[in-house]
Amino acid sequence: MPDDPLERLLLRSDDPDLRHVGLGMLLASAHNRSRAVLNEGLRPLGIDVRGFGVLLALDTCGSSSQRALIDRVGMDKSAMVRLVDELEHGGLVRRERAPRDRRAYAVVMTADGERTLAAARKVAAEVGEHLFGRLRPAERDQLVNLLSRLAEPPAP
Repeated sequence: MPDDPLERLLLRSDDPDLRHVGLGMLLASAHNRSRAVLNEGLRPLGIDVRGFGVLLALDTCGSSSQRALIDRVGMDKSAMVRLVDELEHGGLVRRERAPRDRRAYAVVMTADGERTLAAARKVAAEVGEHLFGRLRPAERDQLVNLLSRLAEPPAP
């Protein structure tokens, strides 16, 4: 890490509060880098990380309401509406009347969406190897465990 404010916060500060801020900044930097690299790889497929997440959710859970997708991928309502509109315009999903509630719609992945998802999985594997390939398998497992713990809500 070059001599920058983040390095000073993480390595040179004796103040634990500042070190926590530095750690948060480091996590954000790693997230932004991985998101940017994956978005670059997905661009030729006509999707981004958000669209990839929705296609993955549909593949894993089957057709879903937009409300269920919002909960699964952690996106706000207006962003999800725009994203489903984009995916539908690209022919990757379609909205169908929900069988149990004629007022509601289910988002369903199309055959083009399935093909795009298969290609996106390959891109994600390549990007993942690029980003995380320098870590040994045990280090990757440790990183997953640590980040999983941080992502959990704190115990009361």
